[in-house]
Amino acid sequence: MVRLDRALIAGLPLFSGMAPADLDKVLEGATSRRVAKEGFIFEQGGEATSFFVLLDGRVRVVKTTPDGQQVIVRYIVPGEVLGIARALGRNTYPASAIAVVDCVLLAWPERLWPEFAAAFPSFGANTYKMIGQRLDDVQTQVVEMATEQVEQRVAHALLRLVQQTGKKSSDGILIDFPISRQDIAEMTGTTLHTVSRLLTAWEQKGLVKSARQQVTIVAPHRLRLLADGQTDSE
Repeated sequence: MVRLDRALIAGLPLFSGMAPADLDKVLEGATSRRVAKEGFIFEQGGEATSFFVLLDGRVRVVKTTPDGQQVIVRYIVPGEVLGIARALGRNTYPASAIAVVDCVLLAWPERLWPEFAAAFPSFGANTYKMIGQRLDDVQTQVVEMATEQVEQRVAHALLRLVQQTGKKSSDGILIDFPISRQDIAEMTGTTLHTVSRLLTAWEQKGLVKSARQQVTIVAPHRLRLLADGQTDSE
């Protein structure tokens, strides 16, 4: 087996505060995995046999409701952990994880999770902090679904993606991974038709630019006004 270099994880927030020897110990149980675009890393309801850290790529986490509707719960970016069912008190995955682009991950057997959390306190603390942030995000999205108009929900979703993965371009801030209008609809509990109508209207007003699986926020301050329920007067 090829020994993994600690440089792969040394700079990641999840492993901050860990000594070099501890990083080497963590990597002893890891294997490297490549998952092609649109490939499943794990599926909802499947036995939770592994947990992962994303090194390169983007992953969307999708939950299927009892009536068969797909909801995109969140996107995972490099440096984040995923598949930590054990930390949530589960032995099955609560959602599916799908590669948005070709991805490189590190994988550990699920049985190692409690050992790592006990042996490396900073790792456990960093992981639970990440889980807490995700729960806050989910709570925010639930409140938005219940209280906001569709226009506000879509604006908030785009702004969150910009904050998470935004990349400056000549036109504004590009959401730096392929995202379709259907994906945005599944994030915000609306329809493809509604998202298409909104993005077309916003493009005409100079707020965004959209192409096939690509969205650029041209005027984030104006989009923020819409997200906050204010009228865009420009």
